Amino acid sequence: MGETGDAEYALLQSEAGDGGRPRNKIPEDSFRFAYIIYFTLGLGFLLPWNAFITAIDYFSYIYPEASVDRIFAVVYMLVCLVFLLLIIFYSHNSDAYPRINAGLALFVVSMLVVPVMDAVYIKGRVGLYAGFDVTVAAIGLSGVADALVQGGIIGSAGELPERYMQAVVAGTAASGVLVSFLRILTKAVYPQDAYGLRKSANLYFAVSIVVMVICIVFFNVAPRLPVMKYYRELKIQAINEEKEEKGPVTGAVWRSNLWDIVGRVKWHGFGIVLIYLVTLAIFPGYITEDVHSEVLKDWYSVLLITGYNVFDLVGKSLTALYLLENEKVAIGGTVVRLLFFPLFYGCLHGPQFFRTEIPVTVLTCLLGLTNGYLTSVLMILAPKIVPLQHAETAGIVIVLFLVIGLAAGSVVSWFWVI
Repeated sequence: MGETGDAEYALLQSEAGDGGRPRNKIPEDSFRFAYIIYFTLGLGFLLPWNAFITAIDYFSYIYPEASVDRIFAVVYMLVCLVFLLLIIFYSHNSDAYPRINAGLALFVVSMLVVPVMDAVYIKGRVGLYAGFDVTVAAIGLSGVADALVQGGIIGSAGELPERYMQAVVAGTAASGVLVSFLRILTKAVYPQDAYGLRKSANLYFAVSIVVMVICIVFFNVAPRLPVMKYYRELKIQAINEEKEEKGPVTGAVWRSNLWDIVGRVKWHGFGIVLIYLVTLAIFPGYITEDVHSEVLKDWYSVLLITGYNVFDLVGKSLTALYLLENEKVAIGGTVVRLLFFPLFYGCLHGPQFFRTEIPVTVLTCLLGLTNGYLTSVLMILAPKIVPLQHAETAGIVIVLFLVIGLAAGSVVSWFWVI
C-alpha cells in the first residue's frame, strides 16, 4: 500500500483537522524505514521461539529423560496466553510503548540463558536436570515477552495503514526462513555430535540476541519518524473525541468496548484459529515424524520445513501486491484448507504415487502459501473494522485468537494421523 493508500486511510479516520481545516499532507516514509522497522520487529518476536525449537536436538541430547518439545510448547503457549489475556483486560490502563520495550528486554534475557549456562555450567554434560529447570523458566520468560511484544506490535500496526501490518506479518515468516537456513548451514558445516549440537544451539541464540538488540534500537527510533508521529496524533485526537462524546473510560466502559471489539472481529478470529489448527496439526510434527525419503534421508524433513517457511513468506508478502478485501471469501478459504487433512493422509495411506517426495513437497509448499496469505489478509482486515482508537485492542484480540489456534493445532497434531 503506497502513499495514496496512506492518504485514503487518514481520510477515513478524520476528514478534517481542527476548525474544519484540512490536515497536513501525510509525511513520506523515507527509504521505507518505518516499513523496515515493522518488518524487523515481526521477524524478531518469533525468532526466540524458533531458536528454542530449532535447538531441540541439543536439548534432547543434554536432557534425554525429558519430553523437551512437549514441555517447551505447553509452557510457552500457556504463559503467553495468560499474559495476553491480562494485557487485553488492562491495556487501557497502560501504554504499549513501555510494554513492548519491557518484552524486548525480556527476550534478550531469556536468550542469554542457554549459551551462558552451556558455557559455565552444562559444558556439554548430559543429565544435569537443574539446567533443564532453568531452561524451562527461560521458555516461560520468553512466553511473557512474546505476549508483551507480539500483542503490542500487532496492536500498534493495527492503528497504521495496511502495509505496516503486512510488514509485521511478513517479518514473522522471514523469521522461519532465517532459522531454516541457519539449520541447513549448521547441518552442513557442523558434525552431528555433541560438539556440533552445542555449536548449532549457540549460533541460533547468538543470532536471536543480535536481532533482538536491533529490534530494541529500531523500536525506539520509530516514534521519532515523522510518519509515525502523524498517525500517533491521529490516534490521540480520536481518543480525545471519544472522551468528549462519552466521558472518561471507566472499567465498565472498557469492558463494554472490549466485548464490542470481540464481536466485530470474531469471524476474523475464527478464521485465524482455523488456519493454525490445520497448519499446526500437520506442521512440523507430520513432516518431521511421519514421512520419510530413502533418497534424501534426514535432509528430507529439513528441506520440507524450509519449503514451508519460504512459501509462508511468499504468501505473507503477496498481500503487498494484492489484498483480498472480501473477508467472507478469506474466511471461506480457511474452511477449504481443511482439505489438507485428507490430502496429507493420502500421502501416508493413499496410492503409491501419493507416497513419494513430489506430492508431499507440493502439499507442504501449498500449506505454507495459504497459511501465509490468509493469515496476512485477516490480520490486516481485522483492526480496520473498529474505530481508530480501538485498533490496538483489536490487534491484540486477534493475536489471542492466533495463540488459541496454535494451541489447538498442537493438540490435534497428536490425534489425526493414524
